[in-house]
Amino acid sequence: MFSRKQKYFFFKLFSLFSVVRGYNILIIIIAQYLTSIYILAPQLSIKEILFDINLFMIVVASATAIASGYIINNFYDSEKDLINRPTKSMLDRLVGQQKKLNFYFILNFLSLVSALFVSYKAALFFFLFIFGIWFYSHKLKKYPFIGNLVAATLAVIPLFAVFIYYKNFDLVIFVHATFLFIIISMRELVKDLENLKGDLLQKYHTIPVIYGSLVSKKILTFLSILALLPTYLLIVKFDIGAMDFYFLGSIIALLIFVILLWKSNKKLHYLVLHNILKFIVVIGVFCIFLINANRISF
Repeated sequence: MFSRKQKYFFFKLFSLFSVVRGYNILIIIIAQYLTSIYILAPQLSIKEILFDINLFMIVVASATAIASGYIINNFYDSEKDLINRPTKSMLDRLVGQQKKLNFYFILNFLSLVSALFVSYKAALFFFLFIFGIWFYSHKLKKYPFIGNLVAATLAVIPLFAVFIYYKNFDLVIFVHATFLFIIISMRELVKDLENLKGDLLQKYHTIPVIYGSLVSKKILTFLSILALLPTYLLIVKFDIGAMDFYFLGSIIALLIFVILLWKSNKKLHYLVLHNILKFIVVIGVFCIFLINANRISF
């Protein structure tokens, strides 16, 4: 049996895992490797990619920068989260704010050192990424439109780090990225609807706060329709193998999303919508291998 002190240590460890959203970081790591294997460098063997030390350092730099971003975002949103997510907020507070800040700087340092191992250009890239996350958390997230666009941009930057590393700028990659960007933009707006109460009390100028839920729903409907364009191009114009089925499924999921959206008026409803969009993103990551399911050469 664990002692009380050991139990408290594990609770604090779990609290820190909750703050840095370890599960999200794991998904991003998987996405970076699957994208490298099946989209960016299909000419290389899987073994070459998995044991590429420079790619590994880019993945480490991404993971630590993202983790530090979650910490600084949690730091600035602590009062708002106490209103919107009281249970999670109480768990997160098991680790003091000063310790979180110390860990934030350690993670940023590790990110820059890992990137510097690859090149000074990579280090500059991640320095700007880290600064962008801080500036978004400190200022931009409180403003309508720009906050949502910056959040979606920051979410896809770790994948662009891998694109740049392999110097693969094929059009199909940007169409994939456009679809992902639209879905993440929608998710950010749904989160604003979900967190409307806390944003109002903390005077965040989000789209739902300034323009209301009706305008927000119209924007989300427009974005859902807009997402059909890259979906159509990927299915019809590009050879993406069996991943066609994923995008056909995404169309159905977006249709369900829009129907539920116009019936939603409670926090729980918006949480369901948020999870639908998150499901589209996560399943999309694991469906990347469908582009070439026969690629087993090590």
